[in-house]
Amino acid sequence: MDGSSDEMDVGRERVEAVERAIALLQCFEEPAEALTLSVLSQRSGLYKSTILRLAGSLLHTGFMDKGADGRYLLGPELRRLGELSRSKFALEALIRPVLRHLTTITQETASFYVRDGDERVCLYRENSPRSTRHHLEEGTRHPLDQGAAGVLLTWYGTMANSEPAVELRETGSIVSKGGRDEDLAAVAVPIVNRHGELIGSLSVSGLISRFSDERINSARKLLKESAEALKPRLPDLDEINLRRSDG
Repeated sequence: MDGSSDEMDVGRERVEAVERAIALLQCFEEPAEALTLSVLSQRSGLYKSTILRLAGSLLHTGFMDKGADGRYLLGPELRRLGELSRSKFALEALIRPVLRHLTTITQETASFYVRDGDERVCLYRENSPRSTRHHLEEGTRHPLDQGAAGVLLTWYGTMANSEPAVELRETGSIVSKGGRDEDLAAVAVPIVNRHGELIGSLSVSGLISRFSDERINSARKLLKESAEALKPRLPDLDEINLRRSDG
């Protein structure tokens, strides 16, 4: 049984605490399994007091859930991360070369976003080689109503008469200048499969001072060509299993 205290983790950058939390999650062996505190203790080899402390953090972050009967279950955050991971393996080999090509030609940052509820997630990106650039990190989240990629993911497929919906229908793209950051501009196009299912949004972004009308048109043309080349190679949406929210 585990008898060490939380203080022992401090000098080791909490490595032991992370390993215990993972061990707790690995106690679950069957789909939708609900475990009592006693079973968790038996399977993990951890004291109940330690489990309660770890479970508090795991419940707070969504990695575990607790039923009305007091039993513990795996939480929704694991499902979300699992879906993103499965999507990453399905799409990475297709999307990354496209991003590198876009960045090589435009010298700006290229990124691929997917929708997750009322947010968009940067699944892949290729940062610009310029010293002054729009720097992105994979996994970052932004609101859907800000930036070209977010607006596109919001309005794709709608027949509304709003300005972004009309722009998307007429040009097949969304242009944003200062939408999320007053210093940034971006052009985004939808990435769809052969059935017309929206997979995500492909965008090129950078400093607003470099996005003249000529460069916007050039980026739009390049993005649309890339999207068209990807279209027949993309799997069905249910095979990718991207988490999204319709509405």
